[in-house]
Amino acid sequence: MPKVAPFGTWQSPITVDSLVESSVKVDNVIVDPITSTVYHVEKRPSEGGRSVLVRTEESVDVIGKEFNCRTGVHEYGGAAATVCDGVIYFSNFSDGRVYKLKEGDKPEPITPESSVYRFADFAVYPRQTRLLIAILEDHTKPDPADVVNTLCVIDTESRTISPLVSGADFYAAPTFSPNGSHFAWQQWSHPDMPWDGAEIHVATVLFKENGAGLALTGITHVAGKPLAISAADPIWISNETLLYTSDESGYQNPYVHSVSSAKSSPVLSNPITEDFSLPAWALGVRYGAALDKAGNKVLFTALRDGRSHLYVLTLHCNVLEEISCPYVSISNVIRVADDNVVFVGAKINEPAQIVLCSLRDYSLPHYSALNSISSTSKVSLPAGLISKPQPMALLVPPNNDPLHVVCYPPTNPEYVGPEGEQPPCVVHVHGGPTGFQDQSLNMTTQFFTSRGWAWLNVNYGGSSGYGRKYIDRLYGQWGVVDVRDCALAASTLSKPPYSLIDPARTAIRGGSAGGFTVLATLCAYPDTFAAGTSMYGISDLKKLDDFTHKFEARNTEKLMGGSSSQIPEVYKERSPINNADRIKAPLLIEQGSVDAVVPPEQAEDIVKTIKSKGGHVEYVLFEGEGHGWRKAENIKAALAKELAFYEGVFKLKA
Repeated sequence: MPKVAPFGTWQSPITVDSLVESSVKVDNVIVDPITSTVYHVEKRPSEGGRSVLVRTEESVDVIGKEFNCRTGVHEYGGAAATVCDGVIYFSNFSDGRVYKLKEGDKPEPITPESSVYRFADFAVYPRQTRLLIAILEDHTKPDPADVVNTLCVIDTESRTISPLVSGADFYAAPTFSPNGSHFAWQQWSHPDMPWDGAEIHVATVLFKENGAGLALTGITHVAGKPLAISAADPIWISNETLLYTSDESGYQNPYVHSVSSAKSSPVLSNPITEDFSLPAWALGVRYGAALDKAGNKVLFTALRDGRSHLYVLTLHCNVLEEISCPYVSISNVIRVADDNVVFVGAKINEPAQIVLCSLRDYSLPHYSALNSISSTSKVSLPAGLISKPQPMALLVPPNNDPLHVVCYPPTNPEYVGPEGEQPPCVVHVHGGPTGFQDQSLNMTTQFFTSRGWAWLNVNYGGSSGYGRKYIDRLYGQWGVVDVRDCALAASTLSKPPYSLIDPARTAIRGGSAGGFTVLATLCAYPDTFAAGTSMYGISDLKKLDDFTHKFEARNTEKLMGGSSSQIPEVYKERSPINNADRIKAPLLIEQGSVDAVVPPEQAEDIVKTIKSKGGHVEYVLFEGEGHGWRKAENIKAALAKELAFYEGVFKLKA
């Protein structure tokens, strides 16, 4: 029989050590288009946060420990490697250079030594594989306003770099048609983020026989409009047809563009209220892939009700057919061969895996794991230990707009709570702020729920995955809508008819933009939460607006409704640093010492302010960490400190 013990005091086999073992994550999946060999890039906390390129099916590292397959383009990186006919190209984070590697040989640098160049998102030219297209981010002038992004051609034999496309502030997703005759890419400029007003362009490729590289002609604007329509995720499904998504309908739905007719059209005659791609905070993530060489059938993933679903699109008749799928989170959808696609898939009760989906019979899709990204399976977990997500749509007054949350009840087969007692709760605020918290297995969540805590994810207004209108709720209202939604979610679920959490023992936590929302919520609703944890969170919005990196340099302006020079009083009113005297709840602040997105000064300023007012604040600085924890020892220390902090505040004893 299970023991009766107070919530929050239960013993759990999920330790900080086992959690770190399960914290290996994948940046990108890569498929060699010639050999169909699958590779992936994984982040390893046990190796100091190093990103490693792995041959997936054999679980073989293909780069040595002296290399870090990572890029700093857009600061958030992604798309640090590609493979073609057994030849690997990857960006090395420590020196910023691109390397060429034939397995078994030593990597050779193919770009000049430079401390100011960053490369990402590679595309090999099919007709001359020595030529490689990449995003080049030039930090010769380091001020964010002076950083220059272009698409360039890297000649891997002469080791020279030539410009290809320039003029926009940002580029992503460069891609050749299978025969190399055409080239497509995504671009956008300030003040847009890619999910605001990105464009897709297509051009004809000219190969210069004299060795001068590549040129583009007949450049055509396919889709997207600055400040209004976001077009994303261009994928060639044949030599003549480009597939992409556009949010023209209010949701990212699939469209096709014909090169021969120069016309674009929606795939679905009636758009559906699901997003077939998500905001591109990182590079290289794909959501669809062709199932045949003719490009008639495409496998696509889309978000509905907060979880991923799989569809087969038949383009000649514009038919969308959902197929059975056990995965609630799907990304990195890449073609392997006819009727075979690989993706990263996670379930509600199993760690993420790299999955091969075989679709010879669409009514009976076959899924097989090529490898487990996470080693959670090595940890012996009792049956029934995993808390399962309970998605809900709460109503926001006065118009009863939906607020999407996911609740995880305390779950441990060895324990039950005392009758009539409500559990303590951790309310988690995702980053972005245009982020999204999915329903896949998250071991940090289970770390708490297995100890008798409830856990609540709040996909506040502004979160992605629920259409553009939901994202746009936050524009001009950052620090208002997100703050209100987090407070409303906690107070609603603590009262009848829910009564799921103890309002006197509810903590709020989040990182980056989520950390800002934590601080702002504690200021605006000082009686709603009994504790808080801000990880690398923003405390001074003016400093963020003044000093953030290029990728987000104008994002704060959109979120706030203007720049800090235009509406200084709004920035002052919403900055936690100016309202810290209102914070009643004990606060834990955790920060990386080399964070380029939210520098340590943001944390240290509010710590000083709270202490000067006599408030309860604890501060932990992790040396050598940037925007988030990459090293195993720091992941463990941060979580152990957070749990101990809550236990102390709430006086929980096992």
